Amino acid sequence: MKNRLSPFYVIFILLLIIIISSACNKEEPIDPSPELKLSFSTDTVFFDTVFTTVGSASKIFMIYNPSRKRLNISSISLGKGAASPYRINVDGISGTSISDLEIAAGDSIFVIVKVTIDPNQVNTPLIASDSIVFNTNGNHQDVKLVAWGQDAHFYRNAILASDYVFEADKPHVIYGYLIVDSLYTLNISAGAQIHLHSSAILLVYRDASLKVNGTADNPVVFQGDRLEDFYRDIPGQWGRIWLYAGSVNNEIDYAIIKNGEVGIQADTTGNSTHPTLRISNTRIFNMSHTGILGQGTSIEAANCVIGNCGVRSVALMLGGKYDFRHCTIGNYWYRSFRRESALVLNNYYFDNTMTVQLRALEKAYFGNCVVYGDKDEELTFDRYQDEGTFNYRFDHCVLRTRMTFDEANFPGSVKNETLWFRDTKANLFQPDSLISGLINRGSMDVLNGFFIDMSVDIDLSSRIADEAPDAGAYEFRETALPEKFRSRLK
Repeated sequence: MKNRLSPFYVIFILLLIIIISSACNKEEPIDPSPELKLSFSTDTVFFDTVFTTVGSASKIFMIYNPSRKRLNISSISLGKGAASPYRINVDGISGTSISDLEIAAGDSIFVIVKVTIDPNQVNTPLIASDSIVFNTNGNHQDVKLVAWGQDAHFYRNAILASDYVFEADKPHVIYGYLIVDSLYTLNISAGAQIHLHSSAILLVYRDASLKVNGTADNPVVFQGDRLEDFYRDIPGQWGRIWLYAGSVNNEIDYAIIKNGEVGIQADTTGNSTHPTLRISNTRIFNMSHTGILGQGTSIEAANCVIGNCGVRSVALMLGGKYDFRHCTIGNYWYRSFRRESALVLNNYYFDNTMTVQLRALEKAYFGNCVVYGDKDEELTFDRYQDEGTFNYRFDHCVLRTRMTFDEANFPGSVKNETLWFRDTKANLFQPDSLISGLINRGSMDVLNGFFIDMSVDIDLSSRIADEAPDAGAYEFRETALPEKFRSRLK
């Protein structure tokens, strides 16, 4: 006798199969919240390899779904697309752009990033950067990609804990910060090229020193790390050179410092009989904020040009001791409205309780200097209610100001002359005409007793070959002028 299945039993089995099948195929819902954000194992993928020949490297990071529901990433793409030196593989899918990738609730996936660098290619940047952009429910996030693009010396959030030398063999690139630690000295050789990434800082700590040893033929150059022509004269590309409170015996000779936020910030005087900073034969320009910022410190400056800056060229704040000779402070900033004067002197600040704290301006001497610009007033004395020590003297200077001169504080100085600078927009502050108000305005006495030989200008032209030295960093040289400028003299 054959066993036959009951019809009810067959129906039960079929229903059970359908229920199980439906349960297996049922997917968890996708989280549609516009507030949903992915989590990443890192916010920046760094490739620390310095390539001397064509090479590649790979890194891995993870994407996490923090939601209790499944999510859909609408798009994952490289910011620079096909032009990027990077390639990505997301959960086994390769390309420069990937669409509609799902991650289960609480799950994660791997991302493999590969970079290929040719350090010898003409257009290879110092730092090859890009980002991976994620779009989830209309919410955009990114992970930054950074690789060293050229054969250079790179310093990423580094501390120099010994004496160190920057040679001129390869570019030096600072990413984040580079700190010269206490009791050590950073020497920078003539011709060295220093590139700083966005907001990067070279900081010289307490009892540490910076020695910049440029020459007329081989100056040391501080600038940003973008090498394209477009960035050649763009301000604000990096942070500052910061001579921290208590740093000592800093010396800068024949440097070009350009296109940052603050050229040099020098803070409170350290434990030394010498000035915090001696700076000579140096050009500082295209700073988005200030060229030289002194705060209760001591600075000696000779044959320097502090040019166009977004706020002020030189700010000597919180008192201090300053001696500037044959310096050109010229501000013809044209990129935005500039509210402050080219030169500002100050002797106070407000503390955390908004109480005024006075700081003695023991000395602010300017000999044979130029303070000029396109504002009617390029000289500001910010003295607190006529209180505190506020000593200044402009000796045989050429100034743009509405102030009334007295012989004690402005001996031999003149104001509001026609100066005939060569090209103020290009930070070329050489006098280009024999009728310039700078010519023979200086005093021979100012040349004596300073820390460098003042008988020659920043270009090594003699100041003592004629009647008197010209005011500012440059001595007039007719033969050095282009024809279009020489024609004005005829």
